[in-house]
Amino acid sequence: MPQGTVDLKAVIFDFDGVLVDSEPLHYQAFCDVLTPMGLAHSYDVYLERYIGFDDRDALRAIFQDAGRPLTPELFEHLLQAKEAAFQRIVSHGVVPFAGARELVKELYEARLPLAIASGAKTTEICLILRTLNLLEAFSVIVSADDVQAGKPHPETYQRAVEALYAAHPALGHDATSNGASPRGVVVVEDTPAGIQAARAAGLFVVAVAHTYPAGELHQAQWTVPRLSDLSLDRLRHVLKTHAPSPLS
Repeated sequence: MPQGTVDLKAVIFDFDGVLVDSEPLHYQAFCDVLTPMGLAHSYDVYLERYIGFDDRDALRAIFQDAGRPLTPELFEHLLQAKEAAFQRIVSHGVVPFAGARELVKELYEARLPLAIASGAKTTEICLILRTLNLLEAFSVIVSADDVQAGKPHPETYQRAVEALYAAHPALGHDATSNGASPRGVVVVEDTPAGIQAARAAGLFVVAVAHTYPAGELHQAQWTVPRLSDLSLDRLRHVLKTHAPSPLS
């Protein structure tokens, strides 16, 4: 398969588990809300079964697995309670992964368009990015608030690509009959569900083994142990050497 003809145009980051070590915080927020109902799980079960879902799909799955009814009223109440619990927890501090600030700053200073495509809520994402002084680097944020179907459905990434092209006309006119072309756009993900979503959207995926072992991230085109292993030059090199050419 011919290689070496694809230039890096933009980078889309998943959020939780990629830029910030916030999955334990989401887990604690779910526990705060669900423990009184007898529906809390161990962190191992959370990682195995529910990570990668947005809050809506996670709650649906938890109740379905327990054989418990979930009325629309209870569903909305739990979503709001979980968001409030998460914000309380984050107010005590959140830690970015090693290399997160440096990579985002390097890409931003190189004028590379950046986006977030996450199953978290917009308020949660912006709160943390603002705390880390990284919010201005991202011209596009697509969250659970913006889509009907969460990952592994590709909608989150499809919307992120469309928004990047709308925000950055200089990306060019490389468009398909289905809209903005994903060619040259790299996704950084950490979960099988997220990788599946990005691949289904036609995107090139670099996985970071923060949350899952590398062997479970095999659907990505490239995998690194940690975010600090990535740089602008390495992303360019990986895309050029591992992405198929337009004629392949």
